Amino acid sequence: MEIGDTKSESFALIEKLNEIGIALSAEKNTPKLLEMILRGAKTILNADAGTLYLATEDKRYLQFEIMMNDSLGTILVSKPNEPIPFPALPLYDDHGKPNETMVAARAALDKKTINIPDAYVAEGFDFAGTRAFDTRTGYRSQSFLTLPMLNHENELIGVLQLINAKDPETNKIIEFSQISQRIAESLASQAAIALTNNKLIGQFRELFESFINLMSEVIDKKSPYNGAHCRRVPNLTMMIADAACKADYGIFKDFALDEDERYELRIAGLLHDCGKVTTPVHVIDKATKLETIFDRIHLVNTRFEVLKRDAEISFLNQKIAAIESGNLSIIPDLEAALQQKLAQYSSDQDFLRICNIGGEFMRDEYKERLQQIAKYRWIDPQGVETNFLTDNEVYNLNISRGTLTAEERKIINDHIVVTIEMLEQLPYPRNLRRVPEYAGGHHERMDGKGYPKGLTREQMSLPARMMGIADIFEALSAKDRPYKKGKTLTECLHILGKMKIDNHIDPDLFDLFVSEKVYLRYAHEYLDPDQIDEVDENNIPGYTPPFAYFFGTS
Repeated sequence: MEIGDTKSESFALIEKLNEIGIALSAEKNTPKLLEMILRGAKTILNADAGTLYLATEDKRYLQFEIMMNDSLGTILVSKPNEPIPFPALPLYDDHGKPNETMVAARAALDKKTINIPDAYVAEGFDFAGTRAFDTRTGYRSQSFLTLPMLNHENELIGVLQLINAKDPETNKIIEFSQISQRIAESLASQAAIALTNNKLIGQFRELFESFINLMSEVIDKKSPYNGAHCRRVPNLTMMIADAACKADYGIFKDFALDEDERYELRIAGLLHDCGKVTTPVHVIDKATKLETIFDRIHLVNTRFEVLKRDAEISFLNQKIAAIESGNLSIIPDLEAALQQKLAQYSSDQDFLRICNIGGEFMRDEYKERLQQIAKYRWIDPQGVETNFLTDNEVYNLNISRGTLTAEERKIINDHIVVTIEMLEQLPYPRNLRRVPEYAGGHHERMDGKGYPKGLTREQMSLPARMMGIADIFEALSAKDRPYKKGKTLTECLHILGKMKIDNHIDPDLFDLFVSEKVYLRYAHEYLDPDQIDEVDENNIPGYTPPFAYFFGTS
């Protein structure tokens, strides 16, 4: 070969190497990366076949990952549950002695390239397996170029083996040239770095996700109700996102999420309530209006028993006095008065028990009756006569909706402020920079009356608005809350529909949620059968079917 030809060959190979190197650095999918490495090496060196091995974690074996043979028209790729049906190559025997007879193992152990012009005449290596393969297939394995893939720390990542270099003009099998070897060594180095980077990215992602799951477990151990919520909301958010990506009308026509964006949204969903680690448990899990560390309704019940006891003692004293005075005719009236008073106390006791359960609203007549009961007088354990209910008990029992006082609701609401503060302190990579926005917006409203920032629909991204609907629907349908039972699908969608009308949630996302049956897919996965009732979508408040978009009636 002339010098000029050698330079031309070098330049051409370097150009191909650069192209493949750029492609390798951009590929994040490891199986695809492995195929690109082997296919790229075969292309650059014009090799007929090749094999790529990866070293095991303990660096004692080489596992087959991908094999290609153009002449035989075969390609074998190892899959998670379907590995290539060849045993891994041992780097050491049972006694710990290095395996130096197999060329791939030798290259890995010595961390040096091995270039063999013809395997059938090569000395020092055991090519019995190669010969058996050739006999079985009719193939002729001749030239071998076996290269260790070493990362920046000179750590073995795997082995790249190329078989049967072909003359570009005659297609005759030739040996791998020194230029080809140097180019292949450069490619093997780039490949090792690309694989290492992918591994590191995977490890960092695994560490990050483990930390997030740890946060959910912390919230779960603190409050099992909200721990489950932290896992269900991201799943429902992704269901909504999938439906939005498939829709081809309205605001969804150009909406799409790539793999990184989907990951970003899921991470935001997992972290959307991380601020609840600072929320007191007695507020998060407040099942009744009088609950703090325990439900104080039991104290109220004890007081009723004291009232009943005192009424009975008063009756007995009056009866004794009537008997002693000979005025027996008043005893039936005294007994009737006692029974009437005991019945009133029992009725009031049942009434307070019902008041203690958080409902949708507290009637004015209930509040008036509560005030009357509060003014009963009783003798406390210290012997002091006082009002039957304390001011704090009256305040809690007067809660109009749910079980939380205004102060407790503010504590709950503050979790989103803490969530945003926590998430904005993290140094996110580019593909996760919107996590605080997505996670921090699920309590905002479309009309700007939400919290904590009072954002309007136009100020919020579509994924953030998705999480708002997911958070509300999960809370409505959840069957594991201590203060309520899970609502049916019809009840949930009826409430969400009213929220759409009130400009609370995104109207287009709500219509998508209904029309694409996202609620039903979620229900089959997370709700009890008795919650999955027959939904009449025509009766859902505010719902606009998607055909309205096509006929211009929305």
